[in-house]
Amino acid sequence: MQTIKWGVLGYARIAKNSVIPAIIKSDNSTLYAVATGSQEKQQECRELFQCPHLYSQYDELLDDPEIQAVYVPLPNSLHKEWAIKAMEKGKHVLCEKPIALNASECEEMIRIAEKNGVLLMEAFMYRYTDRTKKVKAIVESGEIGEVRYIQSTFRFLLDRPNTIKVQPELGGGSLYDVGSYPVNFVGMIMNQVPESCVSECVKENGVDVMFSALLKYSNGAIASISCGFNAFNQMNSEIVGTKGRIEVPDTFLGTEGSIRVITTEGIRQVQTQESDRYTLEVSDFADAILNNRQPLIGLEETHRNMQVIDLLIKSM
Repeated sequence: MQTIKWGVLGYARIAKNSVIPAIIKSDNSTLYAVATGSQEKQQECRELFQCPHLYSQYDELLDDPEIQAVYVPLPNSLHKEWAIKAMEKGKHVLCEKPIALNASECEEMIRIAEKNGVLLMEAFMYRYTDRTKKVKAIVESGEIGEVRYIQSTFRFLLDRPNTIKVQPELGGGSLYDVGSYPVNFVGMIMNQVPESCVSECVKENGVDVMFSALLKYSNGAIASISCGFNAFNQMNSEIVGTKGRIEVPDTFLGTEGSIRVITTEGIRQVQTQESDRYTLEVSDFADAILNNRQPLIGLEETHRNMQVIDLLIKSM
């Protein structure tokens, strides 16, 4: 089987704990190189993953002609810069969410991808889970009727001081971080930009640590999203239609569990299987490169996602 050689820009927590292991597990991917300026991190990466090529500079990695795909887990404020540099070197790019800080940056990244004939995808790993696929299938089946209301929440208590998540100059804040998941989940169901929104947030040191918003759509549907860093863990969603509703606990996890579908016919539990969401994401992106096709999450959706985030930031 052909495999894609991956380079990773930075040795971020998500790269170390999730995506690098996923690249190694994937049948169609090979961990080829990691770039980090920290000698300590280079040594750890060498010992943990037997990474064959370690670079001290991001540009050195991008100059390596063997690398076909690049994963960008850098701080949000650096996504556009380094994704563009990678694409201009002819590399396909899997970029952590949010893909950019605003829709304008996203549009520039899409233009560069098209100009250079490379794939660009935003890394929403939860979209590859059995849970998400079954939620989408239930909605599309018409079992709950026309969607009238959605609520989606993702929050946790952030206990790591000085993390990039709370640094405004690096694109910190709960909306960009965990809030982008509810935004994407609602967008997956509604498939349109809302016509208006209202929001409330709590800010500390220049970033939102708690954020909630109501989105109103042209068809009369309303969505409620909520996120934060300053309270106990919460992750759940609900979709309410004219004929029933779906309750989705652990919305963005890959764990096994169940979805509750409630209609006039009664309540039924839909079991969901455990899903190795990061490996599925990496494998899909690599397969899209190998077979000259689009990956699961398209750029039209990614652009819409950023348009919604723009509206939400403006409403703060």
